[in-house]
Amino acid sequence: MKVKKYIASSMAEAMKKIRAELGSDAVILNSREVQTGGFLGLFKKRNIEVIAAIDQQMKQQPVPITKQKISNKSVLKPELEKVSKPNDDKPNEDLINEMNELKKIISQISVPSGGFGPSYPDPIKLLHTLLMKQEIDSTIQESILSSLLEKWYVEGANASIDVVYSWLEKDLVDRISDIPFGGVSFKKKYINVVGPTGVGKTTTLAKIAAEAVINHKKKVAFITTDTYRIAAIDQLKTYAKILNIPMEVCYTIEDFYKAANSFNEFDLVLIDTAGRNFRNKQYVEDLKQVIDFDNECETFLVLSLTAKQRDMEDIFDQFSIIEIDKFIFTKADETSSYGAMYNLINKYNKGVAYMTNGQNVPDDMIAAQPSIIAKTIIGVE
Repeated sequence: MKVKKYIASSMAEAMKKIRAELGSDAVILNSREVQTGGFLGLFKKRNIEVIAAIDQQMKQQPVPITKQKISNKSVLKPELEKVSKPNDDKPNEDLINEMNELKKIISQISVPSGGFGPSYPDPIKLLHTLLMKQEIDSTIQESILSSLLEKWYVEGANASIDVVYSWLEKDLVDRISDIPFGGVSFKKKYINVVGPTGVGKTTTLAKIAAEAVINHKKKVAFITTDTYRIAAIDQLKTYAKILNIPMEVCYTIEDFYKAANSFNEFDLVLIDTAGRNFRNKQYVEDLKQVIDFDNECETFLVLSLTAKQRDMEDIFDQFSIIEIDKFIFTKADETSSYGAMYNLINKYNKGVAYMTNGQNVPDDMIAAQPSIIAKTIIGVE
């Protein structure tokens, strides 16, 4: 079976292309409205995407034309006689199997009266429901489902649910595989952690420090600019004492330079920041007055997975005056919906350094990779 995708300005134009290439016996597997072209998201054109198929074994071979003049009767009579003979009426088994397969495909496809799009085969319906529950962006959903549907028919329209799940996992991974992921690489000396209040920045910083000290045997120090909450300073001091690493409190950019100079011989300096109201632009501006965001500094934006996606986007926009290198997503254990995480990765083309799923230090934190993100979304441990 040959399956091909066509994009045209109208269904009539698509049908013309299909007939010209696949012939009149082609079957429409899927049709939907898509937007193509445009510039910076503007002036996009509405088109129709159609997936069509043809069983090449069933394509009729053209009857050779000869110069001899013949009548319709002379052509049809032998065929009619052949059909009328009961002993010769033995159907081709391969042809029947192909027809049954085609009927099965057609029975699984229907276009809703209100618009474009298929009624998906049962395994893909399950994945559609999963993507909706995970709140994956509708545009990403459409693209994924179109890819899965095409693969479904190319593979013979009879794959098991486990196989279809594996297709989904691979698709999710492939879409973000070119984006840098992973935790501290130790290529940059300063790791700056920013984000709104209540997302767990200080605890996450302590987990990163513990991993660097215990697992990588690095010489680590703390700097905190969170001078708005005494409790935050005390919390970081407690972690510093447990891990036996030094800590400096910075109120100004001069304090920062002084602390950085005192930690000149250290492998890694982790910087904690105040978690104030992210909607206050002045807060982000204040960070630039206390921290030197130079080439030696890598910045992670910490977001809670329990937050609304719209709020996460607003937070990113507010902090965008600082170069954000990667996300850290916290509180993975407090939700069952992870679609917003995937949507943000795609929207901002930023990878994830870590995911955290509890308060235990140094545990309850994993360095993120595309495969881990995909497995988290589809519920595979």
